[in-house]
Amino acid sequence: MFVDEAKILVKAGDGGNGCMAFRREKYVPRGGPSGGDGGNGGDIYIESNPHDNTLLRYRYNREFRAERGRHGEGSNCHGRSGDETVLAVPVGTIVFDADSGEQLFDFTEIGQRYLAARGGHGGRGNSHFAKPWHQAPREHEDGRPGQERHLRLELKLLADVGLVGFPNAGKSTLISRISAARPKIAAYPFTTLEPHLGVVSADPGAAPGTGRIFVVADVPGLIEGAHEGAGLGTRFLKHIERTRLIAHLVDTSDANDRDPVREFEVIEHELAAFSPALAEKPVIVVATKLDATTNREHLEQLRAFAAKRGLEFHAVSSATGEGITELVRAMADALDRIPKPAAPSDAPAEPPRESANHAEESSTLPPDEHPAAPLRGSIDVARRS
Repeated sequence: MFVDEAKILVKAGDGGNGCMAFRREKYVPRGGPSGGDGGNGGDIYIESNPHDNTLLRYRYNREFRAERGRHGEGSNCHGRSGDETVLAVPVGTIVFDADSGEQLFDFTEIGQRYLAARGGHGGRGNSHFAKPWHQAPREHEDGRPGQERHLRLELKLLADVGLVGFPNAGKSTLISRISAARPKIAAYPFTTLEPHLGVVSADPGAAPGTGRIFVVADVPGLIEGAHEGAGLGTRFLKHIERTRLIAHLVDTSDANDRDPVREFEVIEHELAAFSPALAEKPVIVVATKLDATTNREHLEQLRAFAAKRGLEFHAVSSATGEGITELVRAMADALDRIPKPAAPSDAPAEPPRESANHAEESSTLPPDEHPAAPLRGSIDVARRS
């Protein structure tokens, strides 16, 4: 199942409480306070994983909680910090704050990591509060709570070329011909219900690692009124927002009695209604099903229209392979001329958090100058014999 959106709750681990204890050993008079600090709560990270291509794992598992820090113990024993939790997402995932809608991070490369929720800082034990005039302190701090956030994950597939067109225009057949992708193919509209990616080699005879390689995305077909929800709507068009080139496929076979120019203009309007940036991308016009075209009137009509608009035109047959090699090389040549987009300005990998900053500041102050913190002094004294 292809899932490209998910809402999750992340809760970092709470910090452990500081301990109140006093040394009570034989022959050690006035041992003094020995309460250890609590451990820090575990952080929650989101990391891009090359082996995932869907957000299915977050479709039903929506809550993720990191381990809390252990409490401090006597003899100045520091509590163990909680383990961090790492959530794997596909490359191309965008993280939004579900409450404010703010974009927090965009995973565009493999191995990127984003701190989604920071664990709480552990509380201090009573040994931190010892002073020359207060040698038996009973004060200690509770651990701070871990950060809790509601996040929305949205996946946008990373591809160089996007295939668009009416349903049954031959997009799935084309991507199966030029790559190893094997989408479902049938002779009825709306066969493709989810996007597919295919890796295409433009120079098959080149030495390994030297040829031009690009990624093609096949999205479900559009119809007139798609931006208003007709057909499958435009929910999958976000997967070609990152593409640098659009291949617009138009069926010019004898079985299609619609006006090819009208089809092109309808899809062009739907792309512009979804995002003005899509309408500005370079376009290659591709007439499909050349093997089933005996009446060349529609084909020549579309060719003349492309020439009038200054658009590159190709006629192909995915069944026989006619024109496929020229189309693939034209795509690669066009990609060579189109500069790659600059890397997006991502949010900082570690979001600011008041309690964490407060904890970091407090750790650098002397014991008698720490800012106010919840203190506890009513716990029974830990004794050791």
